Amino acid sequence: MPSLPSYLFRLQIEGQGHALVNDAFIDLSPGSLLLFQPGEPYELLLDGAEATGSDSADYYLYCSGAWIDLWWKKTKRQQHIHINLDDRIITLWRQMAFETRIMTPDSHELNSYLLQALCLCLDRAIAETDEPFTITQMKRYIEEHASAPFKLEDVAKHVGLSVSRAVHLFREWSGTTIVRYALDIRLSMAVERMKHTPLKLEQIALDCGFNSYPYFHRAFKEKYGLTPNLYRG
Repeated sequence: MPSLPSYLFRLQIEGQGHALVNDAFIDLSPGSLLLFQPGEPYELLLDGAEATGSDSADYYLYCSGAWIDLWWKKTKRQQHIHINLDDRIITLWRQMAFETRIMTPDSHELNSYLLQALCLCLDRAIAETDEPFTITQMKRYIEEHASAPFKLEDVAKHVGLSVSRAVHLFREWSGTTIVRYALDIRLSMAVERMKHTPLKLEQIALDCGFNSYPYFHRAFKEKYGLTPNLYRG
C-alpha cells in the first residue's frame, strides 16, 4: 500500500465511509476527522452515492511545510477523531478550495494563512470533544452575540435548558461563568479594536457590548492592570 507524500486532512460532512486507521478499517460518519502525516499508509472506502462520485460528502487537503511540521509536533495527533461540525471550519476549508481553483497571484500566500487558521480551529474543535455539545453550543452563542447585550435566558433558551441548569453546567464544564466568559470575549474584542482602529474608546466600548464606558473602564483595568488610555498609549 503506498504511503502519503504529505500531510492529509479529511473531514466527513455527509454519508458514510471506511478508512484504514492503525491497520484496521473504521467506520466514518459526519464529523469524522482524519489526520495523517507523511509516510503513513492511507486507504479510503466510500459508501453509497459517494462511491460513484455523484455526492460530495467530505473536505480534504494535502499540505506540507515548516509551519505544519511545528503544528503537528505540538501534541500527539490521533489519526481519527470525531468533532462537532463547525461552520467556521467548513468556511475556511471552502475558502482554501476556492483559492486553489482561482490561483490569483496572492492565492498561495492567502492559503498559507487560511491553513494556519484551519489548523488552530481544528485544535479547538478537538479540545472540545471532551465537553458536552451543549457547552459548545453555549460558547458559540456567546461568541457570536458578545458584541451586543444578551441575557442568561437567551443562552439557556438557545440550548433548550432552564437558566439555572445552563448556568450550572457551563460553570461545571468550563470552570468559569457565562457572564465572565462573555466579558473576556468583549475585552479581547476591545483590545483588537484599540490596536488596529482609531475609534474613540467610548465607541469601542459600545461596539464590544459594554453598556457604559465606566463599566468597560473598570473591567479593563481589572483584567489588564492598566486603564484603556494607558494600554493604548
